[in-house]
Amino acid sequence: MTSTDQTNPPHRSKPRRLPPRERLRALLGIESRPASHHERWLAMAGGVLGIALVFAAAALHPLGPGSTLVVASMGASAVLIFAVPHGALSQPWPVIGGHLLSAFIGVTAAHWIPSAALAGPLAVGLAIVTMHYARCLHPPGGATALTAIIGGAEIQALGYGYLLAPVLVNAALLVAAGILLNFPFRWRRYPAALAAPAAAPGVPDTGETPTPPALGHDDLVYALGRMDSFIDVSEADLAQIFALAAHHAQERHPGDLEIRPGRCYSNGRYGADWAVRRVITVEPGGAEALVSFRGAAGTERRTRGTLSRAAFADWARHEVERDETTWRRVVHPRPEHRELSTSPVVASVDKLCPSGTEP
Repeated sequence: MTSTDQTNPPHRSKPRRLPPRERLRALLGIESRPASHHERWLAMAGGVLGIALVFAAAALHPLGPGSTLVVASMGASAVLIFAVPHGALSQPWPVIGGHLLSAFIGVTAAHWIPSAALAGPLAVGLAIVTMHYARCLHPPGGATALTAIIGGAEIQALGYGYLLAPVLVNAALLVAAGILLNFPFRWRRYPAALAAPAAAPGVPDTGETPTPPALGHDDLVYALGRMDSFIDVSEADLAQIFALAAHHAQERHPGDLEIRPGRCYSNGRYGADWAVRRVITVEPGGAEALVSFRGAAGTERRTRGTLSRAAFADWARHEVERDETTWRRVVHPRPEHRELSTSPVVASVDKLCPSGTEP
């Protein structure tokens, strides 16, 4: 007989005391997870290709090569696109949208504010807040806005044409170079949505999104090392994100999950802790009404148990059903599909849990 499950408390990792050397590295912000040599040289090749395309476009311009056809801030964009191809600040919309909006603000500030000492800070500040609201935050955009003000007479003579050439042309060429150079390498394809997801070795495919176990410092270091790419997030930030997400998932009460006889439910956990239970009967009543079940898959296969309705709901993450060889999450589109069943009668489960899934 399976005893009542107790919900694990949210994982709270104690702060790890760093040795003096590691503490100094952390204070200085020295990278602790360097990418492989292969990855570093790919980033270099991308930077060469991207900026070479920008200069080639400037040379082919009808007016001939000139400083007004290359924006210096594109060098910083090249670092982001090719060294951090999956970073949020490196994606196509931040690159193109961030440069264009910043250029517009810079040109406008240069036109209306005669003092560069006043227009420059104001343009950069407005560019930052505008990129924030437009969801295209791109640090080199601040330099693009500033260039419109302090770039000299040639830049200012372009007026709003500065947005089209050189800014849009330069940014589009860099994005195109990022797509072309990274495409042969599945793990670093650009944009990030095209990249192949990192495989988790030894994890069975249950067909549902699992709830991972508590992670420690060594686990995070291992995972970041396996990515073999510069990731613009610190280990401490990653640990805090995971802890907050785990706490939220643990505290969330699945109030919209109704327990019915004959249905199958999963705890949504990870690897060996994953389990599916098939409900046999549900007694009428409230939260303390008894639910009897059998283990249908995973770690509880061939087990039987009885729990209160509240305890079973705390254990269950979502309803699942068998789809050939895979368990799939069940989503009910209409509210009437989630009414509580109070029938104590054993339901037929042949269609819900096909033969072969039970002991």
